[in-house]
Amino acid sequence: MTQNAPIPGRFLLPFSDIFVYWDSMLHLKIQKRDVKEKPEAVRKKGGIPAVFYGRKEESTPVVVSEKEFEQIWHEAGESSILSLEGVGEAKEALIQEVTTHPVSGKPIHADFYVIEKGKTLEVEVPLNFIGMAPAVKNLGGTLVKVLHELEIEALPKDLPREIDVDVSGLAELDSHLTIKDLPLPPGVKALADSDDIVVSIAAPKEEEEEVPGEIDMASIEVAGEKGKADEEAAVPAEDTETPPQK
Repeated sequence: MTQNAPIPGRFLLPFSDIFVYWDSMLHLKIQKRDVKEKPEAVRKKGGIPAVFYGRKEESTPVVVSEKEFEQIWHEAGESSILSLEGVGEAKEALIQEVTTHPVSGKPIHADFYVIEKGKTLEVEVPLNFIGMAPAVKNLGGTLVKVLHELEIEALPKDLPREIDVDVSGLAELDSHLTIKDLPLPPGVKALADSDDIVVSIAAPKEEEEEVPGEIDMASIEVAGEKGKADEEAAVPAEDTETPPQK
């Protein structure tokens, strides 16, 4: 088998006849898939059944390397642009959806959405919380993460893989950060309300002391008196039967 020569500035990861190139953009080699072949047969060969589609791209079934796709999936997530190469012209796409095995959690099918160049995209980007909040360290507060993802709009070239949320400035109890406090990269616009809370500090809960109830003195029995009463109750009454007369 003849392998493709590496492109300068990239290195080549071989997988059978499927390759992944790494540079500033993630590159994934795809192959046209025969829809008559069962998905189980594709997976036994180390591949994952997949499909790409878009507004101006018809739905096309393909196969990708399980090993390399899983590596790219964890690296890029669902907000980074991939270059799909091997079927027609190279296509820039997002990982639209991944179906995983219910037990192993491994990907068993993938959808790629082919984007239009020059068009903005609306995607959800994960938030990456960094730093230590002084209110947690010094005051015993609890860090409450209200949002874990942020819906944004941006051109494909400006899409961040994640957005950092620095909590090191949260020094007081009940302090918080809102969306407008986040340093978004250039060209990125948040679609949610700018006053929505992203993370906050909750004050520690105070333990309530139990207040003893009033004692009912009438319900208390003296042990000695109770024992005496029990003994008297246990003594049998005298036999009053009259013996028979002789």
